[in-house]
Amino acid sequence: MRQWLRHAFHIDPPGPAEPTPAELLPVDWVCLQIARRRLTTPGLIVLEMSRPLNWIGAQTMHFMQPGAWALLNDRQFTGYRAFSSFLERRGSMEYMCRRVEHFEEELARLEREGGDIRAYIAAHLEAVRKQAEADAPATDEPAGHEARERR
Repeated sequence: MRQWLRHAFHIDPPGPAEPTPAELLPVDWVCLQIARRRLTTPGLIVLEMSRPLNWIGAQTMHFMQPGAWALLNDRQFTGYRAFSSFLERRGSMEYMCRRVEHFEEELARLEREGGDIRAYIAAHLEAVRKQAEADAPATDEPAGHEARERR
């Protein structure tokens, strides 16, 4: 009882929320898509305007999970769930704003230097994916569609 009461009114610390390794892939994917399309300014405006509503948006995504499960493959559905969990936390929008700005600077630097933007995005997302797989706990339970079919 004391343990429950101790955390009954827990509030996340101020500042940006740091995503877990599993949440980092979908968060970076969204931020990279905003920066790649050169929609940084409108994207930041939308993120800042939706900051008070991020928890409601996350709950809407949780409500839509059955539909997402039917339409997405296992990897996409796992990212969908991780992204909605990340949005529940206070500071998630601030983190995403910082990531969009970071990727805008990186992509602008690559463009000035004549680098391949698509290769950078693919390499970055693959590195994040490998890090998330390395940090994920090993389980024998299948995830996504396979788990539901077995039950």
